[in-house]
Amino acid sequence: MAFLLSLSHFFISLCFLSCLSIINALSTVSISETSTQTFICVLQHSNQQGQSNLNCTSFPPAIGLQLNPNISYSEIVGGNGFLCALRPPSSSGSIMGCWRFSANATNVPYKRIYRGPVIQDIDAGSSHVCGLVNRTNGLGLECWQWNGFNSSTSMNMSMLSIAVGENFVCGLSQTGDVTCIGTNSRVVGHGPTPGGNYSVVAAGFRHACAISRYGSLDCWGEVEGEKPQGRFVSLALGENRSCALGSDRRVACWGSNNFSMPQSLQDTFFESIVAKRSVFCGVVSSNYSLLCWGTEMFESNRKVFDNVFPGPCRNECRCGPLSNSAKLCDSPSIICQPCPPVFESPLQPPQSSSPPPPPPPPQKEASESGWSNKMVAFLVVGIVGCIIFFLVLAFFLYRHCNCKNRGSRVHDSGPLDEPEAEAAARVLQKRLSHVISMGNGSSLEEFSLQVLLQATNNFSEENKIGIGSFGSVYHATLEDGKEVAIKRAEVSSTSYAVVGGQQDKDNAFVNELESLSRLHHKNLVMLLGFYEDTKERILVYEYMNNGSLSDHLHKLQSSALMSWPLRIKVALDAARGIEYLHNYATPPIIHRDIKSANILLDARWTAKVSDFGLSLMGPHPEDDHSHLSLLAAGTVGYMDPEYYRLQHLTPKTDVYSFGVVLLELLSGHKAIHKNENGVPRNVVDFVVPRIVQDEIHRVLDPRMPPPSPFEIEAVAFVGYLAVDCVRLEGRERPTMSQVVNNLERALDACLAQPTLSRSTTAASFD
Repeated sequence: MAFLLSLSHFFISLCFLSCLSIINALSTVSISETSTQTFICVLQHSNQQGQSNLNCTSFPPAIGLQLNPNISYSEIVGGNGFLCALRPPSSSGSIMGCWRFSANATNVPYKRIYRGPVIQDIDAGSSHVCGLVNRTNGLGLECWQWNGFNSSTSMNMSMLSIAVGENFVCGLSQTGDVTCIGTNSRVVGHGPTPGGNYSVVAAGFRHACAISRYGSLDCWGEVEGEKPQGRFVSLALGENRSCALGSDRRVACWGSNNFSMPQSLQDTFFESIVAKRSVFCGVVSSNYSLLCWGTEMFESNRKVFDNVFPGPCRNECRCGPLSNSAKLCDSPSIICQPCPPVFESPLQPPQSSSPPPPPPPPQKEASESGWSNKMVAFLVVGIVGCIIFFLVLAFFLYRHCNCKNRGSRVHDSGPLDEPEAEAAARVLQKRLSHVISMGNGSSLEEFSLQVLLQATNNFSEENKIGIGSFGSVYHATLEDGKEVAIKRAEVSSTSYAVVGGQQDKDNAFVNELESLSRLHHKNLVMLLGFYEDTKERILVYEYMNNGSLSDHLHKLQSSALMSWPLRIKVALDAARGIEYLHNYATPPIIHRDIKSANILLDARWTAKVSDFGLSLMGPHPEDDHSHLSLLAAGTVGYMDPEYYRLQHLTPKTDVYSFGVVLLELLSGHKAIHKNENGVPRNVVDFVVPRIVQDEIHRVLDPRMPPPSPFEIEAVAFVGYLAVDCVRLEGRERPTMSQVVNNLERALDACLAQPTLSRSTTAASFD
């Protein structure tokens, strides 16, 4: 029996492999994106002599490529700000090159990145490009634009195709196994177990899917939406969105915000589909035109190209050519049509269009085969039971790991029948007691309410100096003459109300008490004491005589911050405070609300970071692949767009906000300000393009004196640093330690002959 099972598995694998060679077509359509544009490229027949078969267009029109008209390409892939193309293999091997562009690119040059043994298949995520390279011991995985990736530790299997996502790559083996490697823990290790069951694998931004040899669909990672049912032949996965091409050549889509196939395209037949983040495209079966969907720009005009290759041109096809595809390829090449499925799923009846199956052979007696009907039934029940057991086990393991990774602190919300107000009061009291019991509050003074009322003149408006994350801030003088700042949050008269903003204020109060009671650094505002009861929650801080950085930049008519060395020193002080939170606090802390209003200045103009009401314990900044998943919080204009879009909180979120502060220091503009026509404008959108074009002198604060020859190079250096801090992708931003090192160099350059350049800032972050 074991021999028969092995023989059966051999024939299944053999037929499966013959089908895979047709299914895994080369990529002939690519989608690239910048912060403001979508760039779509296709491979077409070169109708004119000496014309490349690569054709591209951008939305809105702007980007152009430097193309050699004598060179054609066999495969193209794109990502965030790049397009890579593979030439047809020759006797000397393969050549692959890329075009890298930005939002304001006009004529992008080509740069070769590979020349060597033949590349059989390539794919790209948002940042990385990988390929299967012909080596002496078989196909091997090699990746480009992926710092730290070691191809020698890649998948230990013979692969037929690959799929690249955000910091992970999945491979499909000759036996139909799917394996994923990389640093994305949500995908790697959570995919299908090996079993020789799959014919197609595809990768999205942070999720992956595979199609079994029966046409069924399996997905894992950060998958949103409910996957469709049916039989499918290919996939296109984006960011939180997915589409699958059915065996009937119709496309089904699912994902966040109830993403679905547009109504106008639901009855359209496609030959192939591709996706990148939010944009999806497909080659239409009837005329090989390329239609796109997924964003508003394609709603009115979905057709992007005509006569697009739906697959590679071949010299022969096992299952025949696609109808009318010969016009696309140079004779005698043709484009092959997919072969029909070899096997029917044991869980589904054959399609009605298929011929009826032959009658089953006569059953052998139990004594002849060694397997009785009862034994087979037990075997089936046992296998199904094991599968259910492992699925349940995997579910609980996932829930357990997911809960451990969440950003919210562990708390006891009380019995289900307990009133919400009482439950919240008990949670808050438990957290406060925990802070004190851990010794965090041992150095703090617990003030009486009477003392605080007297010091603030009953919290009068005359003493009010600002507003913090959970309440108003008052200037006060204690009985011993010491000046302090007092932050007060008012609550309801009966309990710790738990609805909406009040619960947020409770959390902010405990966050700040918990954080500052254990943090001690010269660039963090010092917490001196607190008062707390059922009606009042109050924190007492050291008083910062010179107010906030925001006041000096945007409110005060005259300020001492009118020298570039002093402004750079203020930035350096604040950066050191944030660096301490990220690197030296145990556990590390993410502030979440870095802004100029939360950078305060003492009597000696030392800058200190304040207001920890939104702060959370987070991953270490050197761990680029860990994050907290929670709703975005912060201040508009300073909030990290990646955090806002993906709800992934990392230390790089603070880096982005600090980059906005640097732009404020340089330009004197608020994070959100009005332009000459009174239209709101973001300082990032206004200042960054000038810095990139080496025109920082056009956006410097007009109230400041012109920089000296020594100062101008330091100021430009800080500008380049700010640009790196506000990059859209968090992993491309520097750490706060790197920010501190570069600001130290900039400050030194103000006092001595500088040796700074743009390349030194960029190189330090690689």
